[in-house]
Amino acid sequence: MQHNKVLILDFGSQYTQLIARRVRELNIYCEIHPYNKKLSNIAEYNAVVLSGSPFSVRGDDAPHPDLSEIRGKKPMLAVCYGAQYLAHFSGGEVAPSNTREYGRAKLSFIKKEELFFKGIHEGSQVWMSHSDTIKHLPTNGVLLASTHDVENAAYKIEGEETYAIQFHPEVYHTTDGKQLLENFLVHIAGVHQDWTPQSFVEETVEELQNKIGNDKVVLGLSGGVDSSVAAVLLHKAIGKNLYCIFVNNGLLRKNEFESVLQQYEGMGLNVKGVDASKRFLDALAGIEDPEKKRKAIGNSFIEVFDDEAHQIEDVTWLAQGTIYPDVIESVSATGGPSATIKSHHNVGGLPDYMKLKIVEPLKSLFKDEVRRVGATLGIDPLLLGRHPFPGPGLGIRILGDITAEKVRILQEVDDIFINGLREWGLYDKVWQAGAMLLPVNSVGVMGDERTYEKCVALRAVESTDGMTADWVNLPYEFLQKTSNDIINKVKGVNRVVYDISSKPPATIEWE
Repeated sequence: MQHNKVLILDFGSQYTQLIARRVRELNIYCEIHPYNKKLSNIAEYNAVVLSGSPFSVRGDDAPHPDLSEIRGKKPMLAVCYGAQYLAHFSGGEVAPSNTREYGRAKLSFIKKEELFFKGIHEGSQVWMSHSDTIKHLPTNGVLLASTHDVENAAYKIEGEETYAIQFHPEVYHTTDGKQLLENFLVHIAGVHQDWTPQSFVEETVEELQNKIGNDKVVLGLSGGVDSSVAAVLLHKAIGKNLYCIFVNNGLLRKNEFESVLQQYEGMGLNVKGVDASKRFLDALAGIEDPEKKRKAIGNSFIEVFDDEAHQIEDVTWLAQGTIYPDVIESVSATGGPSATIKSHHNVGGLPDYMKLKIVEPLKSLFKDEVRRVGATLGIDPLLLGRHPFPGPGLGIRILGDITAEKVRILQEVDDIFINGLREWGLYDKVWQAGAMLLPVNSVGVMGDERTYEKCVALRAVESTDGMTADWVNLPYEFLQKTSNDIINKVKGVNRVVYDISSKPPATIEWE
């Protein structure tokens, strides 16, 4: 089945992925492409959205897209930078704003009987984020909406299906943003809402069967959502020809190796569990630098995985749980994130000598879509609701060098914290939680004796995709009980602190 699809041209905005997710929430398939990479298949798209950008249209370094095959030929929605670009280079005028227009605003005027604003009323809240403003509309521009400070908040071009807005409909702060996108894509552009988890499963299973045939596939399971959903999809497509390997790197949560292995076998998957704890801990001995630890863990995993994969005869394919944000970041308009913060455990892959073809059944999905596909496949909600867990595991939650004793301490602490969140009904209100073992000892008193033991930090954040995150205001009573339980039950810890940093400027993990 050929889906209707929407093209999102990326000008480097931090919100571009959000636009795509909002479009997908409308059950419409969309793809993000950098504005400066020429597309040979432009005819296949039913509508186009221009993203925002950190650049000013008045700057020498302003992105200049070639819209000759789009404008006037396809329905187009220009957001923020896109709206200013259309105005500035099509007979209008963009100038610096007297005040930086950032944050919440309310629509004070909406043109009557306008399909673009169907179901949206004056007073509706929108989110602004720009330092320039449109002083004069482009040639044939028709004003559609204003706010108190921004006269030309929305406009259309007469004679074209071209619409432009100076606010961001994709962020939650724009209360009717989803309605606006639906008005444009469904009611104006006529795009069909035919992208559903069920249709994805049916089409992907058929594609995998055609692509793989009777070949054998090997997949490294992590216990997380992405690799688990990828495994069940592949199992549905090729059955016993899927060989799953679940490696215990010695840095998993307490009892996780046994419990996850049991869960996978209950799902009917062909899984081999490999306990390589000692191999990983030996490789990490004496290493303190976070990047070197990640590389040691990654290299050890490749060695173990390679050993195991060679024991399966005639394997042709390597399956990976890569998802869409991993793909986008490597090809974005600004070349991905402006600086590499840390090595990404999903990207980089296996060495050339393995000579396996790659299959990535989830590479078009966002995380929330992966969960919906998993639900459609009948995967246990407890597994689908699991918090993200870093590939290097507790290795990047133990600051400094790693020893078996430090792993034991952190596993105990983490177990008390995570189980406590579940018991208090807080687990599903948190996006990710974990404990960090700090490389400091502090003085304490237990009974009549002074102690000099470890300090641990607890971390719980709320987020939608991990790109930004806020610390969660957990109840004091919960923190008090958790702290008492940790100090009383975990030998070697005498102090507990709670991390109240947001991302940015801090990261979610400490290393």
